[in-house]
Amino acid sequence: MKWHEITIFTTEEAQEMISNFLHEAGAGGVSIEESGTLNKQRDTSFGQWYEHPLNDIPEGEAIIKGYFGEDTDMDALIETIRPRVEELREFDIDPGNVKYAAFVVDDEDWANAWKQYFKPLRITDTLTIKPTWEVYEPGPDERIIELDPGMAFGTGTHPTTSLCLETLELVIRGGEEVIDVGTGSGVLAIGACLLGAKSVLALDLDPIAVTSAKANVELNHLSEKVEVRLSDLLGVIKDDSADADHALSSSSVGITVPVDIVVANILAEIILLFVDDVYAALKPNGIYIASGVYKNKEEVVEEGLIRSGFEIVEKRRDEEWIAFVARKPQVG
Repeated sequence: MKWHEITIFTTEEAQEMISNFLHEAGAGGVSIEESGTLNKQRDTSFGQWYEHPLNDIPEGEAIIKGYFGEDTDMDALIETIRPRVEELREFDIDPGNVKYAAFVVDDEDWANAWKQYFKPLRITDTLTIKPTWEVYEPGPDERIIELDPGMAFGTGTHPTTSLCLETLELVIRGGEEVIDVGTGSGVLAIGACLLGAKSVLALDLDPIAVTSAKANVELNHLSEKVEVRLSDLLGVIKDDSADADHALSSSSVGITVPVDIVVANILAEIILLFVDDVYAALKPNGIYIASGVYKNKEEVVEEGLIRSGFEIVEKRRDEEWIAFVARKPQVG
């Protein structure tokens, strides 16, 4: 089968929004390649290694590729995507000097070739992400997240995901109930359980994400601890849910609201939409980990969290990305 490939040259800052535009346009898969220059600081604290030669994408830039069926009108697709990308500037997201290109590729060229670049990677002191097709012998203190992200999701090694896993490792003491909002491939939900959480409710608005997360939860033999549900942010736990079929009247893994921890690795604009809902979903002294915040949104997200009553415990950084660690104050 032949596929149309659209390639968009943009910035790391805009990559998540543009990826979302491609998914909304019906992409069968999306891949992202970020800067891999020798000037880029790389974490080697756990013995990670990086294949050479590194790519020649300039610092801060990214190449996004989306794949569409043979009958797609690529000229019309580009004209649909272009104004949406330019509109990002109005929201202080700089897509840079955007360029577009279109190609025709074979099914095998995009469905499997990317896998050669996804290797086991130590993310935290104890957690290692391992693709299911790789053979890897863990050390005595390593906990392995088996992951098959598929073409529609990341490998879990993006700075925003790494920040979440590192923070979960710091705040989980054992026995916590956790909600993962925007679970994607399910990597944070799985990581939380491996770190000692009692149970996790993993939520996503995308049915494809729900299917992917469920598959990865099963791969890690955590179906008794992680429940994956379709939900628009925290809509599934709200008493006034418009869709009674998705209302959280009970949870098969024993989640009860309020919970100890909420983690959300999503865009800053989305984080700001449901801060009050997160506050209501947490126990007093509960922790909210909000990642996916690019540096130009740091101030507005911090203001939003404080306005809703949160105390900022810490701001963790990786490259240009920030994860907020916020606490709901103890009553009295």
